[in-house]
Order: sequence, then structure tokens, then C-alpha cells
Amino acid sequence: MKAMILAAGKGTRVRPITYTMPKPMMPILQKPVMEFLLELLRKHGFNQIMINVSHLAKEIESYFRDGQRFGVQIAYSFEGRIIDGKLVGEAVGSAGGIRRVQDFFPFFDDTFVVLCGDALIDLDLTAALKWHKSEGSIATIITKTVLQKEVSHYGVVVTDNDGRIKAFQEKPKIEEALSTNINTGIYIFEPEVLEYIPSGVEYDIGSQLFPKLVEVGAPFYAIPMDFEWVDIGKVPDYWRAIRDVLLGRIKNVQIPGEQIAPGIYAGLNVAIDLNKADITGPVYIGSMTKIEDGAKIVGPTMIGSNCWICNDVIVDNSVIFEWSRLGSGVNLVDKLVFGRYCVDKTGETVDLQAAALDWLITDARQDM
Repeated sequence: MKAMILAAGKGTRVRPITYTMPKPMMPILQKPVMEFLLELLRKHGFNQIMINVSHLAKEIESYFRDGQRFGVQIAYSFEGRIIDGKLVGEAVGSAGGIRRVQDFFPFFDDTFVVLCGDALIDLDLTAALKWHKSEGSIATIITKTVLQKEVSHYGVVVTDNDGRIKAFQEKPKIEEALSTNINTGIYIFEPEVLEYIPSGVEYDIGSQLFPKLVEVGAPFYAIPMDFEWVDIGKVPDYWRAIRDVLLGRIKNVQIPGEQIAPGIYAGLNVAIDLNKADITGPVYIGSMTKIEDGAKIVGPTMIGSNCWICNDVIVDNSVIFEWSRLGSGVNLVDKLVFGRYCVDKTGETVDLQAAALDWLITDARQDM
């Protein structure tokens, strides 16, 4: 069976991480979020995967390649062109990306699934597919029910009693929301849906294709399902995803490495004396990271591989990406460190270099 993962976006809401890393490659404890999607698809029999790429496309292509080591076949559709000898991404929209693949050569010849490449999900795709076919739907949205107070953060799907979609509300006010079922960015399509997507133009699934399907009265349904869905749309969402994994709240994501003490997990060859460093779990420490005596780490915290945490550093409820060196005196509480940037859990960013603080937090490969 065939599926498509949408991975062409620039990820503007999770900058600065996406300046150098496409959002589907953002690590959930050392494993790209999109890898979990491939595992889910393979589990439910989807083994031919199309991925549209644009922003930092090579990062995705170089990691996943042809999909062989993940037990699937992968092909890529690049959206962009060469300008002055450089590849420049020019995404054509989520629906436009599907149309572009089909225009190249008809790929979607049977029921297929479309997933956004930036979410952690644990969904029974087999059950969703069965329901889709039983309704005779040409397009089905997998929705999730949220609390009324949360609807203003999402796109809301309004249906009749049979599940047929009547309307959409984009981040409505709480008192104006007509439903508590939200769009999760997980879709099941029949090839006929492509008849509603024009060729050669930028075209979006949510804001253009779906309203069109409602307008023409197409058999278009939504099915609410109870499943884990962690949308990594913004930096705070990513933060919560890491915390939830460390706290054991996401059942399909295991903490990697070896548990070297209660609640403390480490990769290969971590240099640490647990009797001289003060560590309170849950904490994950990546391979080849050095934790000096006297350092204090309070979980939930993730420290990437090849980091260096000096002797009187405090890291509390934080996410530290690989190759980070935290110099003496650094006190990080509720922070995310990515290269030259330090981000708090609301998404506010400090450019350490511009703030002349880059001597405190540096690249671990730099001579000191």
C-alpha cells in the first residue's frame, strides 16, 4: 500500500532549530520524528512511501535514502529549482505536492494515506482504513477530540451525525467552536480526490482542497479516534514531546540507551561519575558526552551526544542538543540549547553570539 509524508515545509514556528534542520528530522531522544511515522506505516502494511521535500531536502534524503533499512521503499519529490548554482526550495503546498507526484507519473492508483512529517502518533491505521472504505468516502480526516478550552489552538472539523463533513473552523474562539474534534493532519484519500487539485499551482489541503470538497458535496468524512498525537508545531510543543517521552507518557517511544541508575539513561561511553555528579531523573545523556564532577542535572532533561557539561553547571528541565559545551557557571532552567541559540519554553530565543554570551555556551568541538 502507498502513503505520502509531507515534509517540504520550512518549519518557521520551530526556528531556530529549523535554520539547519528540517522539522521532520527533529530528534525525539536521538531519533528523527519522521522515523516513527515510517515505523507506523510499515506496521500497518504501507510499504511504498512518497516524501515531498524542499527546505533542507538533502538532510532528509541522506538519512532515509531508499528506505531499505526501515523496511519500506521511499521515493522523493523535490519542490524547488536551481538558482545561481544552488538548490532553492519552493514548496507548492500540501495538496500541490501530491498533484506534482501524480503529474510526473500516476503513483496514487488506490487508497492512500497522507501524513504530516512532524507529529508523533500511535494510530490504528488499519481500523481507520476499514472505516473509510465502509463509508464510501473519497477523503477522510482522522480527528481527535480535545477539551473545549483547547479548541482555539487547532483547526476544528464540523460534521453531521453520520460523520460527513459540513464545515471547518480555524482556531475558533472557545465560545464559538461548533465542535471539539480537531484536524490531526492525518488523511485517507482515494485517487479520485486528485481531480479536485489543479496542476502547476500552489495548493493547500486544509484551506483549499477540503473547502472545495464540501462545496461540491463530495463524499467527505471525518472519523474521531482515540490515539496518541503529539503535534510538534512550535518550540513549546517540541519541548512537551521530549518531556512526555522521558516521563513515560508516550507509550510507543522508548527511552534509548542503558539505564545506569534509576531514571538515568545513557548512550555509549558517557563519561560520568554518578557519585560526584548530582543527577535527578528522568534524564537522558547521549553517547560520548562528558559530565564533570559537581554538575547538577534535574529531569526531565535530555542532553545530546558529544556534549561537555562543566563542573558547576546546573541543567534543570531542559533540552541540550548535541555538541554543546556548557561552561562553568551556566545555569539553565527551562531552556533549549541549539548551537548558538538558547530558547525558553515559550519559544523566546536568545542569539548567544549576538548577546556576547557565546563564551558560556559553545560548540564542544571548539578549542578552549
